[in-house]
Amino acid sequence: MELSVEDRICKAHISLMQDKRTLAYSGILMVGKTIVDDYCPTAATNGRDVIYGTDFVKSLTDQELRGLILHENKHKMYMHLILWRKLYEEDEELANRACDFVINLEIKDLDKYEQFIKLPNDGYIDEKYRGLDSGEVFKLLKEDKKNGKGYGKGQPLDEHQWKGAKQMDETEKKTLVKEIDAAIRTGALLASKQGGDVDRSFEEMMQSKVDWKEQLREFVSTVCIGKGSSTWAKPNRRWLQQDMYIPSQVSESIGSICVGIDTSGSISSQDITKALMELVALCDTCTPERVDLLYWDTEVAAHETYFEGDYDGLVRSTKPKGGGGTAVQCVPDYIKDKGLKPQCVIVITDGYCSGWGTDWGVPVLWVLVENKYDTPTHGVTIRVD
Repeated sequence: MELSVEDRICKAHISLMQDKRTLAYSGILMVGKTIVDDYCPTAATNGRDVIYGTDFVKSLTDQELRGLILHENKHKMYMHLILWRKLYEEDEELANRACDFVINLEIKDLDKYEQFIKLPNDGYIDEKYRGLDSGEVFKLLKEDKKNGKGYGKGQPLDEHQWKGAKQMDETEKKTLVKEIDAAIRTGALLASKQGGDVDRSFEEMMQSKVDWKEQLREFVSTVCIGKGSSTWAKPNRRWLQQDMYIPSQVSESIGSICVGIDTSGSISSQDITKALMELVALCDTCTPERVDLLYWDTEVAAHETYFEGDYDGLVRSTKPKGGGGTAVQCVPDYIKDKGLKPQCVIVITDGYCSGWGTDWGVPVLWVLVENKYDTPTHGVTIRVD
């Protein structure tokens, strides 16, 4: 029996949310409405809702449909129709192309994997724009147009409903920004917990739009099982019928966490003090049942344990130790050797490490107090400005 257009789109959504390469987009896929329209020639978005043309969807393979859906949702994720409105007002055609060139290169990178995702034929794509944002691409396209060199290769895949985006009032826009922001973080945490990929675009979005202190609290409260209902203990019923395990509400209190603070020679006393102050603020907000505080360099130099009621005096009572080299692996090794059972690990470091450790066994959040070193290869990363 042939699936309806609506069912094909639903099936494509589910497959994107189940595959480790696109699992991080789960939150974004749930933002706004999905509409099927017999009169839409291809697809369209106003930055919140997505419209799919009936005949266009019918013409696509499953791989191409997944590519199209990801294309539309990347427009939402990057908030193109809100952030780049000035480009539209200057030159609508070039603004459309600039946004598409950025997205399509990213989809092309996924296209090479077993044809799971394929960009529909003739979409705007050109390697010379790799690594640029839409504003930078727009400037290059504008210069080429001025010099009569053409506007780049390809054809439009969709319609960008700039007027529809403009019709949203300021309250709606602020709500949408917050919803997308939360969806990005939720998707990244979900992917991290379930072994999925979190590509650089998510890291950049989180770093540019999320206060690191808020994200620290968001990470802990999202991945940890609390005394009441929690995000992971109580899945979202909307998706259970599709065999999807998606987080729902956040718990008001959480279990045990482990915090590893880098005390190697490259870390300043000011960085350690800042980390401790934020740890106390985190404990006040999330109320973990237990905190195992580890100071480490090439080994765990000190282990302090705190329980509910102890957190206010943590900064006064703690005694940081260390000062040698840096070997992150000592942290997961110590946790395993001592039989600790944290629900997550927070590692605070400057990132001047020879590696990022293995066999953590639980979600890991890296808080980097320097921006000059590489991003960890696993877990979720936030950077302190």
